[in-house]
Amino acid sequence: MKSKKWLIGVFSLVLMLMLAACSNNSNDNSTDKSSKTDHENMKMDDNKNMDMGDMNHSGSGEVPEGLKAAENPTYKVGSQAIIKADHMEGMNGAEATIVGAYDTIAYAVTYTPTTGGEPVKNHKWVIQEEIKDAGDQALEPGTKVTLEADHMKGMKGATGTIDSAEKTTLYMVDYTPTTGGEKVTNHQWVTESELSAK
Repeated sequence: MKSKKWLIGVFSLVLMLMLAACSNNSNDNSTDKSSKTDHENMKMDDNKNMDMGDMNHSGSGEVPEGLKAAENPTYKVGSQAIIKADHMEGMNGAEATIVGAYDTIAYAVTYTPTTGGEPVKNHKWVIQEEIKDAGDQALEPGTKVTLEADHMKGMKGATGTIDSAEKTTLYMVDYTPTTGGEKVTNHQWVTESELSAK
């Protein structure tokens, strides 16, 4: 009789732990996704909130017309640095090789994909040369723009709003994610403040 009560107690305990775990998972999935940036949502791929395949991890290395190479960048082409950005899973802390360095204006933008769906908030980064008819002056936060960047599915041709602007040196980098997997080549873009010396 005692062993039967003991088994029922153990079974009840296991059942409570399983229910608690399920409860925590459902709470995690019910967080307000609209407050997360597109890159944070990409990192939640395991939770099926966003497919990381929508982001072009590797690029062709082509840069927009008119983009000028930096004359004296902090991180020289061919040198190495540590990435301090978490645009995608496995990026923060990864060792990067600098492929290109360019002086321009970097923008965080919110836009609605041309493919439909929820607005992508605070996407980092789109540069001056990737905005239609941007001219050569910095655009003010709140300015409505048409994106010519093709970093993510549904981005090219999308209407967006400037969230913030920063005149800086932007880098194109190669890196291997800290989470493993294939090397990412010609990733666009990482700002100078998102890199540190190796």
